[in-house]
Amino acid sequence: MDVSREHIEIVEGAGGPKPRIRGHRVRVEDVVIWHEKLGMSADEIVEHVPMITHADVYAALAYYWDNREAMDRKMEEGEAFVEEFQRLHPGRLDEILQSRRLG
Repeated sequence: MDVSREHIEIVEGAGGPKPRIRGHRVRVEDVVIWHEKLGMSADEIVEHVPMITHADVYAALAYYWDNREAMDRKMEEGEAFVEEFQRLHPGRLDEILQSRRLG
């Protein structure tokens, strides 16, 4: 069986399909950010999110590297959307995030 398919599933969501770790709500994008941008090791990611395995982390990273251009483009689009929302609605995003944390 293809390792990526064993560990990664594609789910429909707002903004189109998103790859995530099979059986969990952890997106491949999340693993990429933790590893590539925050410098977390696979051990640290598994410690931080104990419901996933090392194999899940490495499969997510392999999926990213196999689909890097498309994923980078989607992540950039997401960042641009957030920046535009913050520009148009200063403070509103913080209110929404705070209400979700408390709710």
